[in-house]
Amino acid sequence: MKYDWILDVLVDLRTFAQANGLDALAQELEQTRMVATVEIEASGEMTGAWPHGEDRTTGSLAGRSRTGARA
Repeated sequence: MKYDWILDVLVDLRTFAQANGLDALAQELEQTRMVATVEIEASGEMTGAWPHGEDRTTGSLAGRSRTGARA
């Protein structure tokens, strides 16, 4: 749980990169998110987000782009 926030930050950065035509950066950020997910899960600090699938705690898809003024 204490590291889950980093996944949200990486998704926000990826969304921004995609929205601004930074496709290579967006791809790298997605790879980084997957690495972070694996490492966090291995440390036992994961609260429920799966790297490619449904979040076990909220039912939302992991890695789904967020919307709003900051996205």
